[in-house]
Amino acid sequence: MRLMLAVSSFLPFRKVFAVIFSSLAVGLGGVESESERLDSFFSRTYQEDLSRSPMSQTYRGIKTDYDKWNDISEAASLEDYEIDLVRKEELAGFDRAKLSEAEKLRLRLFELKLDLSLDAYPFRHHAYVMHQFRGWHTRVPAFLINAHRIDTVQDAEAYIDRLEGVKPLMRQVVAQLKIREKKGIFPPRWSYSQMIETSRNVLKGTPFEESEKASTLLADFGMKVAKLELGEAEETRLLANAETALLQSVAMGFEELIQELEHQQAIAPELDGVWKLPDGAAYYRNRLKYYTSTSMSAEEIHSLGLKHVKRIHSEMTSIMEVVGFEGDLQAFFEFMRTDPQFYYEDTDEGRKAYLDRATALIDTMRERLPEVFGMLPKADIEVKRVEAFRERSAGKAFYQRPAGDGSRPGRYYANLFDMNAMPTYQMEALAYHEGIPGHHMQRAIQTELKGVPDFQRYIGSVAYTEGWGLYSEYLPKEMGFYEDPYSDFGRLSMELWRACRLVVDTGLHAKKWTREQAIEYLVENTPNPELDAVKAIERYIVYPGQATAYMIGMLKILELREWAKGELGDAFDLAAFHDEVLKDGPVTLFVLEEKIRNWVEAARA
Repeated sequence: MRLMLAVSSFLPFRKVFAVIFSSLAVGLGGVESESERLDSFFSRTYQEDLSRSPMSQTYRGIKTDYDKWNDISEAASLEDYEIDLVRKEELAGFDRAKLSEAEKLRLRLFELKLDLSLDAYPFRHHAYVMHQFRGWHTRVPAFLINAHRIDTVQDAEAYIDRLEGVKPLMRQVVAQLKIREKKGIFPPRWSYSQMIETSRNVLKGTPFEESEKASTLLADFGMKVAKLELGEAEETRLLANAETALLQSVAMGFEELIQELEHQQAIAPELDGVWKLPDGAAYYRNRLKYYTSTSMSAEEIHSLGLKHVKRIHSEMTSIMEVVGFEGDLQAFFEFMRTDPQFYYEDTDEGRKAYLDRATALIDTMRERLPEVFGMLPKADIEVKRVEAFRERSAGKAFYQRPAGDGSRPGRYYANLFDMNAMPTYQMEALAYHEGIPGHHMQRAIQTELKGVPDFQRYIGSVAYTEGWGLYSEYLPKEMGFYEDPYSDFGRLSMELWRACRLVVDTGLHAKKWTREQAIEYLVENTPNPELDAVKAIERYIVYPGQATAYMIGMLKILELREWAKGELGDAFDLAAFHDEVLKDGPVTLFVLEEKIRNWVEAARA
């Protein structure tokens, strides 16, 4: 059995043990201060969480449990919930009056994280364990390829062990699918064909079929082992064992998964939004609160989106005048979608040119960062193409944070499956969002924070993180970038995209829009190709609420920046403002507002 074994079978006694451990610490080292108790709590809980997630260990460059997968069983989910309940009680026992302001913030961040987890537990089965955009069918190969390093023979053996663990892992996935089936919770029917196709892609090539081309996983394993420069006999042994594991575990696990997906495809409903699910309205409210970290209603978010769509359309009309385009906005959209000057060739050479230019854009921005930032990331960033096995269903672009030990750089993935979906006029904004000063800068700085508990270096808040990404598209405009008006149009088109998300996400999940209605709204109101609209709407359908975080987060950052400027006048320092936003890692938007208000008061003093 290669799945992680449960580490908390003593859960009914966890609360007692927490008290014993605390008493033991006092007995061995004298009375702990409140600060020391809090540090011990953060250290203990972080290690507990890490021990329960072999995959998190790997992502963070730790090779403990390097041969295992996470446990995604119902029992493990219940254990996580019970652990959270115990921790919630423990947090109530800290005397906040004896803590520093920084310690109070850390305690609050941990408590907010717990509250979100506890609030989501009743809806744990509403979250689709599989959908076309992301699931274990893509997570397994992507994880092995991008996270599992092979530096030694032992690492190679661990990779093989993980291959052998795929079958029991997929059986847990199937069990989760069956639980949801009994509750009437299915992703939309159209998503199944994409999941099945991507799953079958993993089983293409040797050793799964007679082919001159190795399968994705065998090719990855072979390439990594070859770099070890072992003797021929040892390399042959490892490759043979990997092929056996691929045939006996990976193939069987994926086939069982495909069989279950085909079964559910036949009975899944055609409906799209989560309003179709049991308690769907309550689930959507939970998701909006989780992703935006606000109490905004779906109606308020929908109206906010419509307001900003109108505003950005007006700004785009001004650019039409600058470039001398004759016609209305819809005609300009069609021109931007179809004119060949805005697209690289759909060839290997065109894809390389895209990656090279994206890298150059990030390199240029890196040189200008000291103008507006004090804190700078140490980790490098690389631009990569989304792997072939998942590019058809993957998003347009995304980011993977660097390893905590510096062994893996941050990665900006560009989906180059269809070059006509990646216009050159959006390249600047996309590179700034995913790379610098966007996700890479924010995530790398967070990972590299010193003097903070480990959990704070990996905590997330979607409105903060994605709001920062969208703000990072806007900031370069103020720095003199986007000199080409078409590139500035690209920036606006991406901001427009996020404003439209407020409309279509709430439309789908609260107003009962169909997939087709939402696609039509994006096609009519944005310059993006129809394929963009299709893939985006399909993503928003299976990730209810997530798409609303970007615009809401950016608007809050800009609101706080302008307020701070007004309060401090000539004493306002943009670099200092940015550092204050970044220095504690992701926080909820209301905590960010408190931080900026406190920063302004301190600056006044």
